[in-house]
Amino acid sequence: MQNNEPFSRLILGIDPGTNVMGYALVGITTTQKMQCKALGVVKFPTQKEEDNVYKLAEIYKSIQQLLQQHQATELAIEAPFYGQNIQSMLKLGRAQGVVIAACIAAGMSVTEYMPKKIKMSITGNGNASKEQVAKMLEQVLKIKIDNKYLDASDALGVAVCHFFQHPHQP
Repeated sequence: MQNNEPFSRLILGIDPGTNVMGYALVGITTTQKMQCKALGVVKFPTQKEEDNVYKLAEIYKSIQQLLQQHQATELAIEAPFYGQNIQSMLKLGRAQGVVIAACIAAGMSVTEYMPKKIKMSITGNGNASKEQVAKMLEQVLKIKIDNKYLDASDALGVAVCHFFQHPHQP
């Protein structure tokens, strides 16, 4: 559903990752309507898997490109979930930190959301599946989300959650 109202806010939602990062841009009109402006994933090369610093630099560059292309004003990012693999959590935390640093350097406000908070905000159920969240986002935003882009729909979920939590943020 396209409309021609100007956007008062542009929320960049990020589902951080070191191999695949989901992103979404949600525009908020002056009459508080949401519109999905961009939805996708960025895949990072895996041939240099042992070089984590290289991947972090690629993540930073990707965020800078997204910011230049879309001129987002706010970042909403999914917090790392607590798992049993400490090395994976450390890598994910570093990726998240790089995204946050790039957005802070660009002068954006930054808000972090736990996965259960995002799911609760979108579906009313903190234990909803990724597919359930995607279906609800399709209904709310009147768009179609391809199931192969669940990282992107996670990013869209965090952006929409941010709007629901802070509908009148400047």
